[in-house]
Amino acid sequence: MHLHETTLPADLDGVRSLVGDLLSEYLEGRINGADKVDKDFAADLAVRLASFTLDGGKRLRSVLAWWGWLAGGGAARGAGARAALSACSAIELLQSFALAHDDVMDAAAMRRGEPSFHAAHTAEHRARRYYGDARRYGESMAILVGDLAMAWADDLLHESLESLPTRSAAHTVWREMRTEVMAGQFLDLRAQARGERSELSALHADHLKTATYTVERPLHLGAAMADAPAQTLAALRGYGADVGVAFQLRDDLLDLYGDPARTGKEPGEDLREGKNTFLLAAGLRLAREQGDTEALRTLCLIGGPSEHVDIEGTAHALERVGARSLVQRRCRELAERGLGRLAPLDLDPAVGEGLRSFAQAAAQP
Repeated sequence: MHLHETTLPADLDGVRSLVGDLLSEYLEGRINGADKVDKDFAADLAVRLASFTLDGGKRLRSVLAWWGWLAGGGAARGAGARAALSACSAIELLQSFALAHDDVMDAAAMRRGEPSFHAAHTAEHRARRYYGDARRYGESMAILVGDLAMAWADDLLHESLESLPTRSAAHTVWREMRTEVMAGQFLDLRAQARGERSELSALHADHLKTATYTVERPLHLGAAMADAPAQTLAALRGYGADVGVAFQLRDDLLDLYGDPARTGKEPGEDLREGKNTFLLAAGLRLAREQGDTEALRTLCLIGGPSEHVDIEGTAHALERVGARSLVQRRCRELAERGLGRLAPLDLDPAVGEGLRSFAQAAAQP
């Protein structure tokens, strides 16, 4: 298909499919190049990175970036549209980088129903009876996979933007997005190590690690490529900041109260890691205000020296003091405020419906 001659889709499924096609074509070329450097490097790292990037994930960030392009006045047809969608696709490789490293930091053995990069390489080290520490080997390989994903993401973005007159503005957004996601992860890890329990700090980290990276900056990137007017940029970024935080708060609730068949993981992973979530911090404040010593005792154990975490008891305590309902209300309020920011914009129907649906999903944990 000659994409520059075709009107590119705006609907969620159509964009996802086309992003997959673009990534498949690009990654095939990068794997061939890696194979010329070293065949084992290509097989053990490059091929696995490509498979992970292509076979899983919702491609939400690249879709949002494309919606930002269309909302900002970008064409749905022509060479510029093809270049813009290719640039949007680079975010999927950036996400692969983030997940590979995140799983090492969280010691997560599974990702998308399969062993995470570091877990798979650790298991292979043991099975092949390699020398040295198997865990360190696995984690080192996962770091390399993440580094490779970041390099290829940068390459894809830069190559895609070469023909666009707005490439300088787009590069600026990309640089800011990369820094912000790392700052958010830093704050998350530091708060966990310090045992912080602050609603304000949790929201700040949520904004950096999720809202900006998942929603605000992808929309901003697309709109910047389209040279959108200042009013449009402000509306899209405001929507992204609000709905992105709601999306993270929703994830916090699903981590504890979600159905494992739906979430794909056991409840309470954030609690076991001692993370400073808004849900937990709010629960502690409410327990103190209400004089609920039983709830306070249960919640104060999170992140402590004991390896045992009473997930069910903590869930009940947070619900009893009203933390669960508070976070649910905050999700709805943020989603509604974010949607209100889009009111002045004349959006493509498919883009408008997509952004509304995403906000509504964030409002209903």
